[in-house]
Amino acid sequence: MSRTRPRLFAAAAGTAAALLLTACGGSGTAAGGPWKPSKPIEYVAPANTGGGWDTLARSTARILEEDDLVDRPMRVVNKPGAGGAIGWAYVANHAKDPHKLFVTSPPILLVPMAGESDHSHRDFTPIARLMSEPLAYVVKNNSPIKDFGDLADRLKADPKKVSVAGGSGPGSLDHVGLAGAVQAAGADPSKVKYVPFDGGGEAITGLLGGHVDVAVAGASEAQGLSKSGDVRVLAVSSGERVKTLPDAPTLVESGVDYEFDVWRGVMGPAGLTDEQVAYYEKAFAEMVKQDSWKKERDRFGWTDAWMNSGEFGEFLNDQEKELGEILSSVGLKKK
Repeated sequence: MSRTRPRLFAAAAGTAAALLLTACGGSGTAAGGPWKPSKPIEYVAPANTGGGWDTLARSTARILEEDDLVDRPMRVVNKPGAGGAIGWAYVANHAKDPHKLFVTSPPILLVPMAGESDHSHRDFTPIARLMSEPLAYVVKNNSPIKDFGDLADRLKADPKKVSVAGGSGPGSLDHVGLAGAVQAAGADPSKVKYVPFDGGGEAITGLLGGHVDVAVAGASEAQGLSKSGDVRVLAVSSGERVKTLPDAPTLVESGVDYEFDVWRGVMGPAGLTDEQVAYYEKAFAEMVKQDSWKKERDRFGWTDAWMNSGEFGEFLNDQEKELGEILSSVGLKKK
């Protein structure tokens, strides 16, 4: 059985037009030097509080401000719904506005391919890829499901008896990470009863409330409740064990030949100028060098996965093809 491992912009403003735009509060370059934001930056987390997008947005906003890496406040705004599509649709409606950013991850590719969003990654400007982490497959601590092999056996025997929550919509991040693992374990992913929530935090809340039997979420979203003993991690999707979940085996250790890395990064609306992209790219590049970022990274078990704007754009195009193949193989790709 082969191992599946997904590996998972705009011209400079003319001087006269730029000065006019700046004078009018627009997005051009100021007369005294390179572009800087002229008002607070709206930083969208396309999910409810407590999930991976929200955690990354709030962590990075705080570091950027406290370490004086941005010239204006970063105001985190939660816009949940439709697996992230509500949040990025909001940003898409503010083309050329350099005071709008959003955190993103594989759903920006997966949700459109599943037919659940009218906007693809090509409708936005890549800023930077920041980090990655694995998925965690979790159950309540008293669940009769003992390990991932046990889960796979139950899904093979009667998939209708097992419900699995994910923090993204059908055909999106958690669903694909689940489907790929289930398929590698020999079960039929198209028959799994998948229940979508708006964020991994809500998926785990649904699990604790007894609404589902299993939840899939980012490892950082599961670690707190794992430490408290409320949930038990059946497996993580990384190639190696995660320091923040040291007792959780990998899927490979569980006999399932599958890995899935969840990257996360930052994008802006379409039509940003080169100088605007460069401003934010530099701020985030400096951020990942800060001790404050490294502490946050280690606290959540994230792995540095830096890419600049151009590299991130190429990566997104390549991963769209790879993830499209996975969606097709499990019958989830609609367009």
